[in-house]
Amino acid sequence: MPFASAISQHPIASQAIGEVSGAVLESIGDRPDLVLVTVTRPHAGALEDIVTTVSAVLHPLAILGCAAESVIGTGTEVEEAPAISLWAGRVGPLAGMALRATRLADDSWHFAGWPDRTGFEPSALLLIADPFTFPAADFLAWLHERRPGLPVIGGNASGGRGPGGSRLVVDEQVVNEGAVGVLIGSGIDIEIVVSQGCRPYGQPLTVTGSDRNVIYGVAGVPAMECMVDQIKAGLQPLDIAGIEDNGLFVGRLIDERVADPGPGDFLVRAVVGVDRANGAVAVDDQVPLGSTVRFHVRDAVTADQELGTLLRGRRATAALMFTCNGRGSRLFDGVDHDAGVLGQAVGPVPLGGFFAGGEFGPIGGTNFVHSFTASIALFRDR
Repeated sequence: MPFASAISQHPIASQAIGEVSGAVLESIGDRPDLVLVTVTRPHAGALEDIVTTVSAVLHPLAILGCAAESVIGTGTEVEEAPAISLWAGRVGPLAGMALRATRLADDSWHFAGWPDRTGFEPSALLLIADPFTFPAADFLAWLHERRPGLPVIGGNASGGRGPGGSRLVVDEQVVNEGAVGVLIGSGIDIEIVVSQGCRPYGQPLTVTGSDRNVIYGVAGVPAMECMVDQIKAGLQPLDIAGIEDNGLFVGRLIDERVADPGPGDFLVRAVVGVDRANGAVAVDDQVPLGSTVRFHVRDAVTADQELGTLLRGRRATAALMFTCNGRGSRLFDGVDHDAGVLGQAVGPVPLGGFFAGGEFGPIGGTNFVHSFTASIALFRDR
């Protein structure tokens, strides 16, 4: 088995890292290519010592990690309690990086730290960002221009409570700003699954009036009128009653060339406002004129069903999961939901990851920053 993972809930950091590093060493030996180490806030202050121990025991080629609100292991999600999750694998060639973002005079961004050469063709980027100093959405747009089609998986670190509070790991260094990442080569198959936790209703419709993130018309009628009609025709009374708690959502078709779009083809964004005077609907996204949109609903049942459907029939040797910190026991009844669904679908494979404050993953071949999403990388050994 080229992968291993372990999780410890011991309240003393030195004891916890000893447990997980020993378990991984016993499972796959030393010198794995990549290690992901994630810790909850009670262990954030010991992260330098934790990383030093991982390096001394396992001697990996690259280490990535962060402090997070909650962490994930095989079949387990430890929420807001002391825990260390350690995941390691032999994935082939890789290149680590520390990224920095600088805002320019024209309000664009300059990104430093991207490697000029890697010596291999990357198949995916594993990325962890500080949400206070690194504009992940702008970086993904920047990357799309330079490496179109390169999938990105990961998320914003959720361990910091304000600027300077995040703790990110790249190799043996711990930093509190920017982003850290690892480019992974073609030594292993990687399949990315993004579950946005929403169910579409009504029909796909064309935007007939818009300005940036404001939709004025859909299918020739005011956007708000169209949305109300779709709600009445497409949702059950229980779904309608839950809108006040769960919100309204609009999905935008990313690739207009798709003839029969399914749930995974729509980028789902929240409705952030309506104007009753002119019937306009504002969403958390840019919606060009002529876009295809479909209204969506989000709730725990929908999120559970969609994740299970997307994972059904897939195979994996190991997996990494980055799930929203609004999921877990905040959304579902009980704990361990997303990790448990993955385990039921692909088996109890080595799993690592954390609860993020914004998850990264591709929809329709383009990378986005999501919310309330489970972004999962499935690894298959060649």
